[in-house]
Amino acid sequence: MAEDASNETDGTAAARNGSAKPRTAARSSAARSGSASRRSARSADASEEAMKKQIAELKRQVSRLNRALSEQADEAADAAQGWYRSAADRASDWYGGASDRASRATQQLRSQAQTVSETVRQNPGTISTAVALGGLFGVLIGLALAKSAEPDPDWLRRWSRWN
Repeated sequence: MAEDASNETDGTAAARNGSAKPRTAARSSAARSGSASRRSARSADASEEAMKKQIAELKRQVSRLNRALSEQADEAADAAQGWYRSAADRASDWYGGASDRASRATQQLRSQAQTVSETVRQNPGTISTAVALGGLFGVLIGLALAKSAEPDPDWLRRWSRWN
């Protein structure tokens, strides 16, 4: 009752000032603002829930993408490893073949060098004569080439003009 009396005195004081609102209007305004704040709280909760659902869905999609990328990376690594093994096998085969050929060539050169060495030991005069004759033929061939490449001497041309 004391509350009603204070409200009445407030209402009469407000009525005297000219700014009085009926009591029902004040109550309905308060009720509207309370229901509006409840609605806004509900809509905020609903928005928050929707956002949480979207975030959870995005996390699932990101994890799916990560798994797919991981699988593709594994496949690419396997393919690269296969290419590397294939190239390494081919290089190894090539190197092995080249090594075998080089080894055979070395053995053949060694045996030929031993044969020549034995021949030189058995016939020292024949070898020295062959080397000397080879040198002499080389010198003669060199002189012949030098003469054919050389132009006629200048004095020869002058003499042929006067005759």
